[in-house]
Amino acid sequence: MFLSVLSAADPTEEPTAPTLQDAQERATNAASWVEQNWSTWLSIGLRVLLIVVIAAVLRVAVRRAITKLIDRMNRTAQAVDGTALGGLLVNVERRRQRSQAIGSVLRSVASFLIMGTAALMILGTFEINLAPLLASAGVAGVAIGFGARNLVTDFLSGVFMILEDQYGVGDTVDAGVASGEVIEVGLRVTKLRGDNGEIWYVRNGEVKRIGNLSQGWATAGVDVTVRPDEDLDRVRAVLTEVGEAMSKSEPWNERLWGPIEVLGLDSVLLDSVVVRVSAKTMPGKALSVERELRWRVKHAFDKADISLVGGLPAAAAEEAADPTAGMAAPSAYANAASPQSMTASPLAPAAPTNVTK
Repeated sequence: MFLSVLSAADPTEEPTAPTLQDAQERATNAASWVEQNWSTWLSIGLRVLLIVVIAAVLRVAVRRAITKLIDRMNRTAQAVDGTALGGLLVNVERRRQRSQAIGSVLRSVASFLIMGTAALMILGTFEINLAPLLASAGVAGVAIGFGARNLVTDFLSGVFMILEDQYGVGDTVDAGVASGEVIEVGLRVTKLRGDNGEIWYVRNGEVKRIGNLSQGWATAGVDVTVRPDEDLDRVRAVLTEVGEAMSKSEPWNERLWGPIEVLGLDSVLLDSVVVRVSAKTMPGKALSVERELRWRVKHAFDKADISLVGGLPAAAAEEAADPTAGMAAPSAYANAASPQSMTASPLAPAAPTNVTK
C-alpha cells in the first residue's frame, strides 16, 4: 500500500491530457451555471442602469432648475439697474457674485446628495453590507471635521453670510479686524479695500461682528463752534437757510434723504458754544455731505459777519521767561566769586532812590 501511494505521488509521472469528454463536461457545467444565474445578472444590471439613468436625469434637472433660478435673480437685478431705486439699493456686481456663490453651493450640494445616494443604492443592489462602510465614513468625517475645523467654520460662515446677505461687493464694512470697501466675497475669504489702498483678506470664520455702513441710511453731522456772545437765533436762521439751499441744489438733493436740521446746542463753554447740524444721507455719502455743508456754512457766516471759533483760546499775555530757571543751584563748595556762581545767583533788588524837590 505504501508503495502504491508513492507511485501515485511520483512527480516524474507526466499529467494525463484532458479528454474530449472532460471538456464537454466542463462546458456543460459552465452553461448550466450561466443559465441558472443569467436572470439574476440581468436584473442586477437593469437595476444598476435604472439607478444611474434616474440619478443622471435628476441631477441635470435639479442643476438646470437652480441655474434658471439664479438667472432670474440676475434679470431682476438688471431690471432695476439704471433706475433711481436701483442705483441706491441694488449693486449689480454684488447681486451677480452673491447669486453665483449661492448657485455654486446649491449645485454642489444637489450633485453630492444625488450621486451619493445613487452610489449607495448601487452597492446595495450587489448585496454589499453598507453598515461597515457607513461607520467608516462617519469616523472619517469626524476626524476630518476635527482636523480641518477652521476650514469648515470659514466655509459654513461664508455660506450663511451669503444666504443672509449680510454684505456684498461695494459695501463699506467694519469687520473689527479690518475695515474698508468689499471688493470680493468668497465662501472662505472676503477681500476688503482699506482707506489707504491696502487689501485685507478676512476669513469668514474669524468675523465675530460686522458693521455694514452701506445699508439703510447714513448720518452727516457737523459741529459749528461760535463765540458765546453771538446771537443764537441769528446763527440758527443762517444755518437753516444754508440747509434749505443745499437741499435744493444738484447733486445734493439726491444724496440727502432728509432735511438738514439744526438740532441745537451740543455744548456750552466759557469761550465758545457748539451748534449741532445733522441730516440723513445716502449710504456712503455722509463724508461728502459734511464737507460741502462746512464749505457752505463758512461762506454764509462770512457774509453774515459771524465769527467761527476753533482750537484753544490764545493766552492774554505771555509771562517773561526767567533766564536762570534752567540752571542748577551752585554747590556749597564752589567759589562764590567765580563767573558761573555769580551768573546763577539771583539779582539783588535795586535800592530805592530818594527824589528831593
